Amino acid sequence: MLRVQNLTCARGGLPVLADVSFEVAAGEVLILRGPNGIGKTTLLRTLAGLQPAISGEVSYPDDEGAYASHADGIKTALTVTENLTFWADVHGAALPADILETFDLADLRDRLGGTLSAGQKRRLGLARLGVIGRKVLFLDEPTVSLDRFSVKLFADWLQNRHLAAGGLAVIATHIDLGFPAPELDLTPFKASLDTGGGTDEAFL
Repeated sequence: MLRVQNLTCARGGLPVLADVSFEVAAGEVLILRGPNGIGKTTLLRTLAGLQPAISGEVSYPDDEGAYASHADGIKTALTVTENLTFWADVHGAALPADILETFDLADLRDRLGGTLSAGQKRRLGLARLGVIGRKVLFLDEPTVSLDRFSVKLFADWLQNRHLAAGGLAVIATHIDLGFPAPELDLTPFKASLDTGGGTDEAFL
C-alpha cells in the first residue's frame, strides 16, 4: 500500500537523506531507527506530503495518509470528548463507541484538555488516530510521555485495530513497542555533502 522509491529529502533546504526505498504492505508496521538528527522526522514529513522531496517517488492511496508529531494536537478549552468529536466531525466520521475505553480516557471524558497531564494529553492525541479513519499513518515518537501501561494500550490498538483493519504505519521511535516489526536504519541513507538538489522550505 505504501511504496517509496529513491527518495531524497531535505531539512532547512539541505539534503539529509538520499535514495531511500522501501515498501510497507497493508497490515504491516515499519520502524525507523537511527541517531538523533539523522532525518527520521524529515522523512516522515516528506512521506506525509508536508514538505517537498528533492527527488524520488512516494505512493499510497489518496486521502489515506495522516501524520502525528510530538505535538498532541488537542484543544485545551474543549473536553476530552469534545476534542475527539471535533476530529470526527472534521473527517466526516462517527466517533467509535469504545474509543475512550481503548485509550483509558473514559474517566476523563468531561475533563478540559488543558487540565490533563502530559501522558493523558498524549493518549488523547493518539486517540485521534482511532477517530480519523486514515489507513496510512506516519508517527513521530508516538509514545513520548507515556508510561509502560499506556505504551501497551497504544500498541494493542495499533495491532488489533489499525493493522487488523488493513492499515499500516511508519513509526520513528527509540523504544520497543512490544511486538515484532521490521526496522529500517536510516544511517546508510545519510546524504553526502555533494548530494545535489535542495529546497527552500523551512524546517518546522
